[in-house]
Amino acid sequence: LQDMGFKGTILTFAKETVFDAKTGKGQGFGIEASSSNECQWCDNIEAWREGTVKTVDLLREGDQLAVKMTGAGPGVCDAFANGTELPKQFVDACHEISQKCKDRGAYILIDAESQHYQWGIFRLGMELQQKFNTDGKVVLYNTYQAYLKSTYDTLAKHLQAALDKNFTLGIKVVRGAYMASDPRSLIHDTKQDTDDAYNQIAQGILRQEFRSFGTTKPFPSAQLLLASHNKESLVKAHETHQERTKAGLPTVPVKFAQLHGMSDEVSFGLLKLKDDAGVAPEVYKCTTWGTLPECMAYLTRRAIENRDAAARTLDEYSALKSELWRRLAFWR
Repeated sequence: LQDMGFKGTILTFAKETVFDAKTGKGQGFGIEASSSNECQWCDNIEAWREGTVKTVDLLREGDQLAVKMTGAGPGVCDAFANGTELPKQFVDACHEISQKCKDRGAYILIDAESQHYQWGIFRLGMELQQKFNTDGKVVLYNTYQAYLKSTYDTLAKHLQAALDKNFTLGIKVVRGAYMASDPRSLIHDTKQDTDDAYNQIAQGILRQEFRSFGTTKPFPSAQLLLASHNKESLVKAHETHQERTKAGLPTVPVKFAQLHGMSDEVSFGLLKLKDDAGVAPEVYKCTTWGTLPECMAYLTRRAIENRDAAARTLDEYSALKSELWRRLAFWR
């Protein structure tokens, strides 16, 4: 990937738990059933730790690790859902993984998951960021889903926490991937509302104008990762960043990411948008690995996402047609 111009790779260990709001039950993918209070030592947590550490060992400097916290099993999921104390074994594993990534020069993306667990995941993410995202540098990012009506308020609270506690907030923005399992009332009414929310968040962070941050109060130290297959949103974000950089206006560092094997036209299109010095945007491709049972939730979400991929398919068809004519012209 780096030989093709990409900044690096995002690797994800697929094991996770998805909570279905319709049934009121969580389903673990690749996770052994167990009681949440069975013992001091949990095999599920250890299996998650080992799988995640193996993933870290595959990373090179500048690569990124995407982490699904619910992969650690029922005990951890119950604590996330109930707002209770997390198992020490799990917290210790999170600190170990964070330190390993910091030492390696890699980054951690804490994935957004089912809303039943998400508030607990946010709390842990903020605690880890406060410890590791220091001196203006980022090790960990939280993930914010633009399709949720609550995301703008949540991000404002996290910006305030970063300002109050003097750490750098890592912000990864996605549109959202749990529509099939999260309560529908939490999600924006239309796709256009979600698109508008995504662009509002991205532009607000890039312009350092988010609610009162950047106007009546300082804008905290932050770094941005925009993960999306929407070409319009990403190109607009890149243009804003370039315009502000050239004009000497305040902005934040920004990176871009797409899934490996999807939206290559978007990814390579971004790589062509070089600045005056010939430097391309930092673009990453994300790869998920695991056994088939561990990957089932991921594959299901991708299948749902691809039902709405007509616009991307047309873009890629146009790109392929243009490339075909270019090559035919070369051989004339």
